[in-house]
Amino acid sequence: MEVDRIASDTENVAVDENDKAIADGGAGDAGSSHSGRIKRKNKKYGRSNSKDGVSAVTPLPKYRSWKNSRRPRNGHGRGLPKKGGAGGKGVWGAPGCELLEEYEEDANDPNYDSEAVTNGDIEFKQVIVEADPEEVVRKSEPVILEYFEHGDTNAAAEDLLEFVTAKRSHLVCETIVEIALDHKPSHCEMASVLISDLYGRIFSAKDIGLAFERLLEKLPDLVLDTPDAVVLLSNFIARCVADDCLPPRFVQVHASDDLNPHAKQAIHRAETLLSMKQGLVRLDNIWGVGGGIRPVKWLIRQIQLLLKEYLTSGDLGEAMRCVRELEVPHFHHELVYETVLLAVESINSSVEEQLCTFLAELRRCVIVTPDQMDRGFERVLEDMSDIVLDVPLAYIMLDRFVERCQRRLRLGDHVLQRMPTRGRKRFVSESDCGAIKDHVLKLRE
Repeated sequence: MEVDRIASDTENVAVDENDKAIADGGAGDAGSSHSGRIKRKNKKYGRSNSKDGVSAVTPLPKYRSWKNSRRPRNGHGRGLPKKGGAGGKGVWGAPGCELLEEYEEDANDPNYDSEAVTNGDIEFKQVIVEADPEEVVRKSEPVILEYFEHGDTNAAAEDLLEFVTAKRSHLVCETIVEIALDHKPSHCEMASVLISDLYGRIFSAKDIGLAFERLLEKLPDLVLDTPDAVVLLSNFIARCVADDCLPPRFVQVHASDDLNPHAKQAIHRAETLLSMKQGLVRLDNIWGVGGGIRPVKWLIRQIQLLLKEYLTSGDLGEAMRCVRELEVPHFHHELVYETVLLAVESINSSVEEQLCTFLAELRRCVIVTPDQMDRGFERVLEDMSDIVLDVPLAYIMLDRFVERCQRRLRLGDHVLQRMPTRGRKRFVSESDCGAIKDHVLKLRE
């Protein structure tokens, strides 16, 4: 233990007087005996924080008051426990130290469990449980139908990767084609794009080939639900070859196989599409252009041809099918506009009745919404100033056609309020000498 260097006040005074006497050269034995004594001055102990720089010197308390203190005797340090509380005997260690190092169990420990998971005797291996084919198809259907709504292939791929494995990936391609067979050509185009984007990410060329082989085997059953399944499936096969998702050898090999008649017809048609001049370039547009993407002038031309064909054939079901194939629900007001305009220009009661039946069927099947129907009539009213230049009786014919359609279509009040009021028209005047005007004969046809 270090010798206590702190002396009392009386001892300090005596030492100072003795030293002073020796310094003055006083005589005597005491002076001669203590001539070589080393002068020692009382030291002041203080503690300063190393981070705070130099601080004022403060004396430490007496020994008895800090003998149980953790502060170091040499005046250094801040009095903190060693190793942050992790050192010494019988301590728990620093907080969180149990997470830094792996705990190794001792086999000699009385609490040691030989069947425990943490002792290293048990080895874990990753086992991927594959879903049943029915479950894969059931989970794939809502993902594909949702894709037809938003058109984001990345979102569809992320949803499919959650439950699809390598051995079941061909079922996804098969489900995509089966669902697309029951939808519009625009959805078939989206299905082809989805297969192309998922190629190499979810399924390979081998998986796509296996999917089409299964579809060719089920083609007789698919034809019962979708009569055009042969044509559609051949288009899908040719499109996959054009997109480099399926090797051309697939069509060549299956052309010589013993398949059912529908499958042979599909393979033969796919081979014909691929062998056409610049066939791979034409296959990029095999499903046609989507409804809203097509030019407006082209759509108007198709609507006019549709109406003329309906007036010639009188087939109302075929006209409804053609309207659905246009896939332009936002442009149906143009269909109503062209129909009303054709009724005004025809000046024929039978044509008016036929076109009124056409509009009533569109309204009954909810192909054309009431808003689109009213908007089409409003466009005709706005253009009447130009229409009357070509058809002088336009106001008369429009009034008669609207009165005929009001019973079936139930047009909005805002349309009826905008209808122009027609004054009294005399068909026989005194200046004509009692002759009936020509347009009256046309109205009576």
